Amino acid sequence: MQVPHRRIGTRGPDVSVLSLGSWHTYDRMRFADAVAMIRYAVDHGINFFDVGYYGGFSIDGTPVPESFTDVLFGRIVQAAGLARADFLLSAKLWVNNYPDQSFGEQLDELFLRVGVDRADFAILGDIVDSRPDFPRLVRDLAALIDEGRLGGWGVNNWSCADIRAAYLAAEAAGVPGPQLAQLKYSVVRRSIADGEPFRKLVAETGITLEASDVLEGGMLAGNLRPDRMIGKDPGGIRGGIADAARKLGEIAKSFDATPAQLAIAFCLGHPTTTTVLFGASRLAQVEENIGALNLLERSGEEIRAAVADLWLDREVVDPSGVR
Repeated sequence: MQVPHRRIGTRGPDVSVLSLGSWHTYDRMRFADAVAMIRYAVDHGINFFDVGYYGGFSIDGTPVPESFTDVLFGRIVQAAGLARADFLLSAKLWVNNYPDQSFGEQLDELFLRVGVDRADFAILGDIVDSRPDFPRLVRDLAALIDEGRLGGWGVNNWSCADIRAAYLAAEAAGVPGPQLAQLKYSVVRRSIADGEPFRKLVAETGITLEASDVLEGGMLAGNLRPDRMIGKDPGGIRGGIADAARKLGEIAKSFDATPAQLAIAFCLGHPTTTTVLFGASRLAQVEENIGALNLLERSGEEIRAAVADLWLDREVVDPSGVR
């Protein structure tokens, strides 16, 4: 099956509805296996790859371990025989380093490590402490777009108010604004993406959703004791995920699907979703996850009702995204 494409926001680009992340993935694989996996993904229509330099700074005071998955990704696509036109690179840019380290400097470092000269898109990381100077931020990003080094940009886990502020700053300056919101979204974590503030933001701006953390580090796929670093846990719901994962497994059987396929199909069914981001360290996982598309096609209307009771962060996380 070929993975279809959808447009990001109102400006694009068109990207595959399934996308692959790099955080703690390629550094856990045999190189030859990673090459085969990426080649398979591209051959089956997956063209959107989230790649970042992780390390050398901290988030919420927690050091981020040095990682070389971005370097590996550059070598993997080369060994897979992919031309630059065969894939779209979504670069991570870090707001907690900005403006001390400019976005241009961050791109230079990432481009050197990956072996490319442009990013088709960029996702700006979490706002941790103080809000950035949004008028300056949007002008700096616009300059990179004008230079041809960046195609467009979105944000990761920003509050609805901060996304709107950036959008309005860009509108006032006459420059491209945020087009994509990468949000934690899964069968257990829905309060923001399914909330009224985000629905209103979408209606006002045309921004679309990139669902991330959709398998909760593999827990929702059945790996209840993941051996890799997992993202933050807004609302402190992780203690209930193991039980939810067991229930998800039973529900998936009723759909003749795997838990991962059901979890991904749920996210694909959100009306604002452009793409669902997942990490994979085995080819079999990519093959399995592509199967979520068939599940969505045959059972899309039934899936949301079937997993309704698994929503763990309801009335725990502020739907506006304010922490």
